Parts: sequence; C-alpha cells; structure tokens
Amino acid sequence: MMSNSVRADAVMSGLFFLAAPGVTAGLVPWLLTGWAYDGPFGWAQGAGIALAAAGLALVVAAFVQFVIEGHGTPAPTAPTELLVVGGLYRWVRNPMYVAVAAMIGGQALFFEDRGVAIWLVVFCAAVWTFTVAYEQPTLRRRYGAQYATYCENVPGWYPRLTPWQPEESR
Repeated sequence: MMSNSVRADAVMSGLFFLAAPGVTAGLVPWLLTGWAYDGPFGWAQGAGIALAAAGLALVVAAFVQFVIEGHGTPAPTAPTELLVVGGLYRWVRNPMYVAVAAMIGGQALFFEDRGVAIWLVVFCAAVWTFTVAYEQPTLRRRYGAQYATYCENVPGWYPRLTPWQPEESR
C-alpha cells in the first residue's frame, strides 16, 4: 500500500513531469514541427523513434526513483529528503536531463528538423548552465561529503560502464 506522503510525492512529480519535460521535449518540438512528417521512413526515422522512446522510458524511471528513493520530487518546491544515488543515478548524475535531451534529439532525427536540432543545443546549454550555477552548489551545501563522493564516482553527463556502488550499500 502506498503511503499518503509517497502518493503526494507521486502527484507532485507527475505535475512537474508535465510542466518540465512535457514542455521542453513535447510542446517546443511540436511548435517547431507540428509533429507532421510526410517524407519517406528511413534510418533517421527509425533511430529517432528508438531514441525518443528510450528517453521517455528513462525519464519516467528517473522520476519514479526520485519519489521512491528520495521521498520528494525533482521540483524545487518539493525537493527530495535524501540524495538519490540508486537506479539510473548509479550510472549518471543527471539521467533526467540526458533522457529529455534524447527525446528532443530523437525528434530532431525523426523529423529531420534543423529547428529541433538547434533547440536541442539550446536545451543542453541551458541545463548545463542551470546545473553548474544552481543545482550542484545547492546539492553540495545540502548533502556535503555524500554529494562530493557521489560526484567523484559518477559522471554528470555520460554514463559509467558499470553502476556505482556506494560504500554504505556494500
């Protein structure tokens, strides 16, 4: 049975999911393309579907991990109580951002659209700036040595080859 706090976290996470990835990986590409494609179905369309679908699955998994392990949401208004280092976070520190970038990149491939490709670059630059200027310093202050150890062992933007095993779980 799901506790009331987990249920509330799930609702907040769902709303944030619609607001953040829904806008960046859904609304903006739709505004740029109308999600209309009448060209032939080739390798770019197949790769685009695969990349966007993988990104969607990964962003959902990362959101769920935030609620279950962190007892909070990615939303700054309802942050996690604990540092999330399990699941996808054992491979890469920013799986949500990487997954959303994959969703945008998949659409750029599928639609063969330069505007969506440019949006991907803008999104990546904005997310990198946000993480460096706000998110990382905030997490360093909040979690101290635990976050520093995590950063030493898990890359921010590309996955490790093997999942990180924090000392306390060994």
